[in-house]
Amino acid sequence: MTELRRAPLADQAAEHLLKRIREGEWQLGEKLPGETTLAPQLGVGRSTVREAIRQLAGRGVLASRQGSGVFVTALNVREDWDSVLLRSDIVSVIEARAAIETEAATLAAERRTPTDVRAIRRALAHRAEHRTDLAAHVDADTELHRSIVAAAHNPILLDLFDGCTPRVRQAMIEMLRIRVDFGSAADHAAHEDLATAIIERDSDGAAALSRNHLRSLKEALA
Repeated sequence: MTELRRAPLADQAAEHLLKRIREGEWQLGEKLPGETTLAPQLGVGRSTVREAIRQLAGRGVLASRQGSGVFVTALNVREDWDSVLLRSDIVSVIEARAAIETEAATLAAERRTPTDVRAIRRALAHRAEHRTDLAAHVDADTELHRSIVAAAHNPILLDLFDGCTPRVRQAMIEMLRIRVDFGSAADHAAHEDLATAIIERDSDGAAALSRNHLRSLKEALA
């Protein structure tokens, strides 16, 4: 029997249960023993076991099914999205953006509404006005890309894009300081082509343009 003596006991019990799950004592989808079995194993009361289970359920590891028991739904805790991004190198984040934005461009070309078209054109015009001030240019560029993701009408893609934005912004500013084509006509024309493909419902063209843009961004950062 493992006794947990340091407070808070529920936190201790949750960590011990998580350790046992990580070590493979229970498999994904397997049912945990009942409170009457776990409580003496952990050296705590049943109410403490219940609180520990609630904690792990909130972290996505366990799920209580009424009338059936408690089941393992993940073999480790989910990491906070912001923590993952902060630890990731910028090239990895650009690769994630490519996955998000290429699919978003495809969907935007298929689903864009007149309101979306107006938002994309407005963002494109705003980007054209900010091609010399570096920070303003990055923010205007982000606004355009976000308007395209929003036109995909997939809230998960938009949430993922917004999660990446703070991690990418400063890196983009630093990278563009040394790029000779910062604010160039060719760069803006590429964004005009992307907007046009979406407006004209060219899903294949929009995906290719988005993918190529982000690939070049990755190569510049690598």
